[in-house]
Amino acid sequence: MTRTKAQEQERLRALFAYERELHAAGLRVIVGVDEVGRGPLAGPVSAAACVLDAAVEIPYLNDSKRVSEHRREELADLLRQSARAYQVSHVEASVIDEAGIMAALKQAMRAAVAGIGLEPDLVLLDGRPLRLWSCEEAIVKGDGKVACIAAASILAKVERDELMRRADRDYPGYGFTRNKGYGSPEHIAAIRERGLCPLHRRSFCGDFVD
Repeated sequence: MTRTKAQEQERLRALFAYERELHAAGLRVIVGVDEVGRGPLAGPVSAAACVLDAAVEIPYLNDSKRVSEHRREELADLLRQSARAYQVSHVEASVIDEAGIMAALKQAMRAAVAGIGLEPDLVLLDGRPLRLWSCEEAIVKGDGKVACIAAASILAKVERDELMRRADRDYPGYGFTRNKGYGSPEHIAAIRERGLCPLHRRSFCGDFVD
């Protein structure tokens, strides 16, 4: 559904409202955190941390799943230019196989927040509590409700997608540009035909290989 200009302005007002409330209460470093790549058969799990400039509103910012690939890339460029700080961190398939997906996800999130170089007043997570920081607040579907979490979702998705496009050049035949490592029928058929490459999560692929 195409929004009117007034509807989009109202959506953005609501998206930025919680951070404005927190800034008004005296918090200065509000870190949005989100992840991408929890479920694929190949590639890393990736997490982004982002601190937005309180004076800057990003037009069309939204949950990465709700915008087109072209719009995500435009938003990522804007965020890289305007954010106070951001960091994207990746944890590879071998670590996922060894430690498990939740441990790898937590590792990526910790590294992303540590990489921004600022001491958080509050860390806002998409989803359920992970208890990684004493100043953590989890918001279900936060990537569509809170601007800094939406920003993190965009940055994580765009950077991981680019990694998978590069992977398609290094490991052709699996369709990584199209499937980004997820278990599409084409990808599963390629695994059965070719076997696994170094980017595959072996612990996720037991149903497709001997």
